[in-house]
Amino acid sequence: MPDQDFVIIGAEESPYSVKVRSYFRYKNIPHHWTTRAESANIFEKHAKLPLIPLVVTPQDTGLQDSTPIIESLESQFPDPEIHPHDPVLRFLSILLEEFGDEWGNKWMFHLRWARDIDQIGCSQRIAAMVNPSADEQQLEAIAASIRKRMVDRVWFVGSNATTAPLIESSFQDTLTLLDSHLSTRRYLFGDRPAFADFGLWGQIYNANRDHTPASMIARTRNIQGWIDRMLSPVSRGTFETWSALKVTLFPILKTQVSSMFLRWSEANAKAISSGDPEFSVDLGTGRWIQKPQKYHAKSLHALREKFLEFSNNQELRDILADTGCLKHLEAA
Repeated sequence: MPDQDFVIIGAEESPYSVKVRSYFRYKNIPHHWTTRAESANIFEKHAKLPLIPLVVTPQDTGLQDSTPIIESLESQFPDPEIHPHDPVLRFLSILLEEFGDEWGNKWMFHLRWARDIDQIGCSQRIAAMVNPSADEQQLEAIAASIRKRMVDRVWFVGSNATTAPLIESSFQDTLTLLDSHLSTRRYLFGDRPAFADFGLWGQIYNANRDHTPASMIARTRNIQGWIDRMLSPVSRGTFETWSALKVTLFPILKTQVSSMFLRWSEANAKAISSGDPEFSVDLGTGRWIQKPQKYHAKSLHALREKFLEFSNNQELRDILADTGCLKHLEAA
């Protein structure tokens, strides 16, 4: 074990930051949580990109990007486990983690900046975080500036007049399915958190900080308990089997991961490859139109690379084929 703490530079309003913090808490890794404003010198020294979270190791090495951060620490901190031993469940957890990071961020970001009530609330929280010593008049000016900047950036997650209904219906549909899934277990894969929990939870936890999505979550029975548990997750049992998980996990994989996320992700990657300035794809419940995003094309490539390790597992292939995921994971 290291002889001093890790440093996590993050923010409560950042789903990727709280995702990493939840992981550190679960692993009982000694760490100090701080903000970019509080630790500007450390951030400037170690950040290769102007993004949080930034983790600084006891060896004074900077790590960025939440998924690689967790993956890089797993060999050093293997217990308690976040990956089921069953290769079928292990890959499904990896897939759902990616779904949370990439598709779940569309829910969170769109809902945070789509309506006045959410824009005002979040911009005020961020203003207080970045300049805690500001007076009321200064905070109002900072909040107004943040609000304008962020509302103008919703296109980055594909939010526009055409896609807004799709994003919101996807969030509501996932909440309904997830609520049913969590009715008989504490976490996504049983009574201990898996890799998938951290990615999906970070987005839903942050959505729950804003009025509109929080009101949608409040209509469920089991999601708030999961949100609260994942703040400082602990193992209370084992990972379940696919046969135990299938009834309620299969619909999430089929209707959201395959039909929405992977279909969109493949269309985005093809647009990047072709140099198209915009792409359009039918997601079954409506047509999605947006500018392509390079990072997400890289993300799909990384997911396909991870799948190669599991691609000879026939049970997994059958599940992915039945849910419609396989064709997107094997596409050239």
